[in-house]
Amino acid sequence: MFNALNAMGGAGQIDRTVSNNTNTGIYCSFIVFGIIGGAIVNLLGIRWTICAAGLTYALNSSSYIFYNHTKNGGFSIATGPILGTGAGILWSAQGMVMMAYPLEHQKGRFISVFWIIFNLGGVIGGIVPFAINYRQGKESKAIPLPDSGYIVFVILQTAGAFCALLLSPPTRVVRDDGSHVAINSSQYTNVRQEAIELCRLFVNPWILLLVPMSLGSNFFYSYQFGPYNGALFTLRTRGLNSMLYWASQMAAAFGVSLLHDRETLSRKKRGMASLALLALLTNVMWGCTLAVQLRYTRGPDNTHAESDYPGGLIDFSEPSRAAGPMLLYCFMGAVDAHYQSFAYWLIGTMTNDAQMLARYAGLYKGIQSVGAVVAWQLDAQEVGLMAQLIVNWVLFNLALPCTLFVATRIKAHSYECMEISADGAYDDADDDWLLTPSRSSRSSKSKKTRSIRLSSAYEI
Repeated sequence: MFNALNAMGGAGQIDRTVSNNTNTGIYCSFIVFGIIGGAIVNLLGIRWTICAAGLTYALNSSSYIFYNHTKNGGFSIATGPILGTGAGILWSAQGMVMMAYPLEHQKGRFISVFWIIFNLGGVIGGIVPFAINYRQGKESKAIPLPDSGYIVFVILQTAGAFCALLLSPPTRVVRDDGSHVAINSSQYTNVRQEAIELCRLFVNPWILLLVPMSLGSNFFYSYQFGPYNGALFTLRTRGLNSMLYWASQMAAAFGVSLLHDRETLSRKKRGMASLALLALLTNVMWGCTLAVQLRYTRGPDNTHAESDYPGGLIDFSEPSRAAGPMLLYCFMGAVDAHYQSFAYWLIGTMTNDAQMLARYAGLYKGIQSVGAVVAWQLDAQEVGLMAQLIVNWVLFNLALPCTLFVATRIKAHSYECMEISADGAYDDADDDWLLTPSRSSRSSKSKKTRSIRLSSAYEI
């Protein structure tokens, strides 16, 4: 629902200033609570944390009803940090569920199932403004989303929050093969232990290598939702675009899951193929966007009633003008789904432990929010649309080398605990692992085994 509102540009308002500043507040708070969100979820569990976090989304949507009547953006902006707090906790919990509950060969499928359900909300949310504004003709003056539209969002978001109480905690989940979700030393989890584990994240080289990818993973939303969808299309077409954008994500998420779970290829080959495809599609997308961006410099705002795009705002009733830009917006959604699915799948190859994945997911979202803060402020400060496009394009390509390095180190399996012989060797041709033995183990003739705990498949 939140995504559908944002994808309209300006959260349904004509002037994007309040929405941009609200989103800045959201992501500033999201940085902090994304990073510590995994610890909060590990300590308090998933059901009530997701429920409480979900209600902050409804509060944010309701604030725009107040804005419609007063034109005072203070309440909306104040809800930003509150929503950011809830979002950090919610995304840490969902990341843990999505990556820890499935078997290794099902992680792509689980990610796609989540992404389809997640974007179904965006599709439904896109229908709301489209249906409400459908009777407006192309020549109608741009108007904000009416109270009725925001009320529908609030009702759906509140209902969704309470649905979280139906989730099963990880301790009660049994997988298809009879195994249980991996939770190492969960009975010893406390504030001190979570603080220690959180600090360890910042010295984990594999996590640090994914910082550039994480930083850019939501950066493009401000450009796509505002300077593109918000600046080019009529209000009713923006709603239709929002619906199609999220529907494209659903289809793309399913498609990329088939590659991520393709057992005829090794996990490393799947990762390399997915990254190569993502690089190709993303650069094609930005190239096509550049061709459109060269035709305009601004959209409607408080000082301009129309976009300077040739012919004015685009309406879906004009197929010759609308087809290309609308299809490109759908393509943007599909590429985003691939980006997010690959990022979660790659993080999911690092470990199967639920608590570690909650921390990884939270940190990913926290770093992602750093980029989002910058991106939303670029638009809020009225940075040129072409400059915003170039920053997005460059940022993605700068992240590729580090992401590629991590992808080349993907192992066939992730282990939390395994038995190895006393000489320190674990020899499996499929996994390509070799633990360097210590001096004492080299001299030892004993064939006894010892157990070691591995928090990540990348740490050997």
